[in-house]
Amino acid sequence: MPSKLSAARAPLDSASELPGGPLDWLIIGGGLHGVHLAARLLGEAQVSPQRLRIVDPGARLLARWRSATATTGMTHLRSPSVHHLDLSPWSLRRFAGQSPRGGPRSFAPPYDRPALVLFNAHCDQVVADFELSALHVRARASACSIGPKSAGVELSNGTKLETRNVVLAIGASEQPAWPDWAPRGRSEVQHVFMSEFDGWPSSPETVVVVGGGISASQVALRLIKEGHEVHLVSRHALRQHQFDSDPGWLGPRFMTGFRREPDLDRRRAMIAAARHRGSVPPDVRRTLRRALARKPLHWHESEVASLDLQPEGLELRLGDGARLQAQRLLLATGFDSRRPGGSMVDALIESASLPCASCGYPLVDTSLRWHPRVWVAGPLAELELGPTARNIAGARRAGDRLVHSARTEA
Repeated sequence: MPSKLSAARAPLDSASELPGGPLDWLIIGGGLHGVHLAARLLGEAQVSPQRLRIVDPGARLLARWRSATATTGMTHLRSPSVHHLDLSPWSLRRFAGQSPRGGPRSFAPPYDRPALVLFNAHCDQVVADFELSALHVRARASACSIGPKSAGVELSNGTKLETRNVVLAIGASEQPAWPDWAPRGRSEVQHVFMSEFDGWPSSPETVVVVGGGISASQVALRLIKEGHEVHLVSRHALRQHQFDSDPGWLGPRFMTGFRREPDLDRRRAMIAAARHRGSVPPDVRRTLRRALARKPLHWHESEVASLDLQPEGLELRLGDGARLQAQRLLLATGFDSRRPGGSMVDALIESASLPCASCGYPLVDTSLRWHPRVWVAGPLAELELGPTARNIAGARRAGDRLVHSARTEA
């Protein structure tokens, strides 16, 4: 395994620090998927670190993951301990036994769900073990073109990288879902998953949180803990599910029928039906119910009909006629369902004539290859990997396929 040097290495910002000639692999996206795929290519496919780079605009790898989970107040992951970013499924368990962050509350029942602080420390260890910080190019991929022998990726810092293979490990984190009634550009109205989020109240306020899933619930609970009055507005009653899709989607129980379905519109419908959107696990549901019983939390099962911005605060009118007065509105309404990647992926599709389903998502082979030089992971892979493609489990499954292909072509 590579030595542990990267913790002290800064992301690459200048073209002079990049290798000459085409890379073997360029991963666009430094989130959970990009970091895991880089570790797998280095540790299992024996890709040389000199021939691999990760492009991401964050100050550090996993920056968006850390900011989003810190904002919501997450304490434990929803996924079990075997879902993490290292190679061995048991790596996180071993790490907990050796780490000062491992303790009696390191894993929560059921399914040994790891504490966020432990999971993040383990991520730091993976980044250090594989020297991934030294491979991080801090920039945004602004354009990608396919040539006869390589792919060219233009970066926001003016650099252009050539690579034999490019992996689009792009998540949906940059497209939070905004309701039509919610204005943008107001400090008192923010989405908790905005990249520039700075809407956390510094003194006691009345805050309205809009959303009915785990993120909205976690935000509301964090606000209550910090002494704020909270109104939680959801279009539906609390929906309880341990995971955001049935564990059967990780194996042949459901995936066999999914793979046998040739109609991609039906596959899309299967994915939509499988996801437990707007749901919370049992422990979060119990905590919410206790908060409701003590009255620091007010529950409103209704739609927001309108929002009135007033000099002294906000007034929301709900579909049931209720009116809420508050100083701040936080949206925890998830992410837009459109294909991620924005104009960069749009232009790539057009220039390389890449095939897409009617929903706009890539048509890829079983190796997750969209083009002989382009691979996908995360949401872009869900028509092949199913409803777990966006999760850490989906990153691990994408890693299995990518490693197999890299070994085959080496």
